[in-house]
Amino acid sequence: MSDKVTHVGDADFDAAVLQSDEPVLVDFWAEWCGPCKMIAPVLDELAQTYEGRLKVVKLNVDDNRATAIKYHVRNIPLLLLFKDGQVQATQVGAVGKGQLTQMIEKGIGSAASTA
Repeated sequence: MSDKVTHVGDADFDAAVLQSDEPVLVDFWAEWCGPCKMIAPVLDELAQTYEGRLKVVKLNVDDNRATAIKYHVRNIPLLLLFKDGQVQATQVGAVGKGQLTQMIEKGIGSAASTA
């Protein structure tokens, strides 16, 4: 896993995600989830590509049930893009880099051009 991807939990989710100055892509995942493991390398790449413009964080739903419940996580992987503490975009399931890049570009909007 890339050192650009951060792990968060229930205790630090608000500080790391909701209060972040930059947009945050949150990957809700679990150790037993095959598709979650499939997209991990793509998330590492995106974390490097968008460094300074977007944070990529992972939240293990088995270990952090309160946050998973708060965001109605029923299927994983679930990717939520947060900007200014609000969900801007949602992606359920494993998808390719192109689709995730589109979601990020649309979600962060003008933030991409100001970097």
